[in-house]
Amino acid sequence: MHLLIPFASCPANAARAALPELRLPQLERLLAGLTRVHTDDDTEASLSPPHERALARSLGLPLPDGRIPWAASAAAGAPPGSAWAWITLCHWQSRSARISMGDPQALGVTATESQLLLHAMQPYFAEDGITLSEHAPGRWLAQGEPFRDLACAALDRVVGRRIDAWMPQSPLLLRLQNEMQMLLYTHAVNDCRAEQGLQAINSFWISGAGALPADFAVTPDRGETVMPMALRDAAVRDDGAAWALAWQALDAGAVAQAVQRVQQGQAVTLTLCGERSAQRFEVRPVGLLRRMARPFRRASAPQLLSEL
Repeated sequence: MHLLIPFASCPANAARAALPELRLPQLERLLAGLTRVHTDDDTEASLSPPHERALARSLGLPLPDGRIPWAASAAAGAPPGSAWAWITLCHWQSRSARISMGDPQALGVTATESQLLLHAMQPYFAEDGITLSEHAPGRWLAQGEPFRDLACAALDRVVGRRIDAWMPQSPLLLRLQNEMQMLLYTHAVNDCRAEQGLQAINSFWISGAGALPADFAVTPDRGETVMPMALRDAAVRDDGAAWALAWQALDAGAVAQAVQRVQQGQAVTLTLCGERSAQRFEVRPVGLLRRMARPFRRASAPQLLSEL
């Protein structure tokens, strides 16, 4: 079992304030039975957040910042070596000349809305050699050479933040984005959403761009990878109370199950991810002296999470 926990710590004000008061007994029990084997340090300015890097590493995917080819790895039957990206419909909000992006998951894009917008936008993408295909409502696969060497920020880097520092550096794609904003502004889908009091779908975000080597084969970790996202949903809203409650539920659920597996002698890996770094822990043989020293140097869960 590989328990990979995104947003185990985050710099949002409310979550940071809630961190010192967290009581996570199962996490502390789990950490007591594991050994830290890898630390991945970076900054909050990296395009690929630590949890994406950790997951990519476990799958054997290439790891260049902002160019982990997530879309290519999800494109079933893709031509070998072809370039892909995710296109995610989103809402940009402008306040005092500051443009920020809301959480696309909160838009609730329906299958019908997604199909109508894909049909309207596809001809414009096609003019630039890009083919769109539906993957899920509001999230499309895009194939085309403009994505081959494109570095782009993961959605989890951008949600709730100003977008200017995260925009992809491609004149072609920036022009296309401007064109689609004008198309979406007058589209009937948004007229209907306005009548329902829903936020407009007024832009899209590019992520997961790149190509896989023609002979690449995903080699996942042995066993099951579990990546709960409840902490993420609270963190991007900067809801400290919800983030703390989500941690307590996770502690009593997936973390407690991992503790049981360790006690049964099973192989367990834990990866804790913040916005700057990730730490990976595994079951490893521990010598007598190290076992005796553990209780005296063990950090509390909040202390460890504050390092991420």
